[in-house]
Amino acid sequence: MDKRFRFRRVANSLNLATPLGLLISRIGGATRQPGPNGLILAFGYRYRFPAASAFTIGNVVLTRSNALNHRLVLHEDRHATQWAWCAGLPMVLLYLIAMLVSAIVCGDRASYNVFERLADLEDGGYPRAPLRWRARRSGD
Repeated sequence: MDKRFRFRRVANSLNLATPLGLLISRIGGATRQPGPNGLILAFGYRYRFPAASAFTIGNVVLTRSNALNHRLVLHEDRHATQWAWCAGLPMVLLYLIAMLVSAIVCGDRASYNVFERLADLEDGGYPRAPLRWRARRSGD
């Protein structure tokens, strides 16, 4: 494994994000297996929250499905790095703020969410919604 992914794995363990992800995967009844770049893939998560095909906490990628496509794994891999850069648990608040800003400016929780954009919207399966003020102009 590349040094940067080893560093990320250690950082996300020390900042308690990965232990939290492991706890949530256990509570959610997910089956865990090693993934690429030090990720832990947790399949069969049983809860409907959050409303996403997959989500990442630390180095743990949780999904309700039994498989993840390569592009979505790349997207979630980038989120794992964001958890390390945000020092773990502060990522939750920062992500919620970014989601709120995106909802305000375009009506979609992901399109202008800085974390989703940096993780690549298309890889995550998110659409690119127009800004509210641009959408109104085109409809005039």
